[in-house]
Amino acid sequence: MTVSDHDPSVPEPARGRSETDAATPDRGVEALRRLFEADSTSVVVATVLLIVLIGVIHPSFFSASQLKSVLQEAVYVGIIAAGMAFLVAMRDIDLSVGGNFSLSVIIAALFMTHGMSPWLAALLALAAGATMGLFNAVLAQGIAIPTIIVTLATSSMYFGLATALAHGQPISTGLPLQSAFFTVLGGSFLSFPVSVWLLLGVTIVLTLLLRFTPFGYRVRSVGSNPEAASFSGIPVRRVRIQTLVLIGVLCGFAGMLGLAYFETGDPNVGTGFELQAIAAAVIGGTPLRGGTASVFGAVVGAILLSTVTSGLTYFNVPVNWGSFATGATILAAVALDSLVRSRRRARRRGLGL
Repeated sequence: MTVSDHDPSVPEPARGRSETDAATPDRGVEALRRLFEADSTSVVVATVLLIVLIGVIHPSFFSASQLKSVLQEAVYVGIIAAGMAFLVAMRDIDLSVGGNFSLSVIIAALFMTHGMSPWLAALLALAAGATMGLFNAVLAQGIAIPTIIVTLATSSMYFGLATALAHGQPISTGLPLQSAFFTVLGGSFLSFPVSVWLLLGVTIVLTLLLRFTPFGYRVRSVGSNPEAASFSGIPVRRVRIQTLVLIGVLCGFAGMLGLAYFETGDPNVGTGFELQAIAAAVIGGTPLRGGTASVFGAVVGAILLSTVTSGLTYFNVPVNWGSFATGATILAAVALDSLVRSRRRARRRGLGL
């Protein structure tokens, strides 16, 4: 055995490869497959089929403006879902992401209305998001309270603080809308919203972080078997803290994109983001049993949910039925993904793999 066989800090994809192997075409194809995580194929197919189905019945859904709108609406949940995939891979769930998103938006908006540079205000909001994630981590790991319980409580705290700071009203008056923060982050590049490009960048960076770094390997190891991970020398508590801080930063980042695009700080925005992010991660191929995750799939899952929401308006579905239809879609997507995975496992057993 080599040293990497014993060292948990070595990323899993790097194990057992020689320089010659890495240079072969087969290894290159395998690296690409792992990068884009083929296990998320089913959610990609489901999303494409849904778009085609809606477009065939209502051709206007295929318009460039409508498809861009679907992507734009998926940005905020997509960024949070990408971070949620890390947590779900460790068998954890953060229910405070919506409150974190909302409070980050209000903090930045308040600083801006008091004359602070929008970019500096955005950095402080990112720091606030990280601090909220750290606060969750300290409570969960320091006092040994389950993360789901901690974040259920802090979700109400963050939403309540955001509402109190904004006095229950959206903040729009006094925002420096002429600043590059709003014109650039809220604008377009190559005919697509800048936020969509940033979502793509986040997806790539987090995929690389999960698949090809020691941190990503440790996250998956903790999710697979926390006791074995701890026995092998992985600092389990530290990894959990780092992951909660990571998702806190992502909430703050998503909040800044939302503030730049909508040009208002609404304390109610972010409500329901936690369930959508969890659903997007699970739909995208991150099982609740832990040990594996798909950042790419989580983002596509968010696009699927956005497609459902946008498609409902074309079928004149009353708003009151929107949540029901979204929940039914989530259930169907998860059931289909489970069926596909079960058949795949059965096929592998039949082949003796």
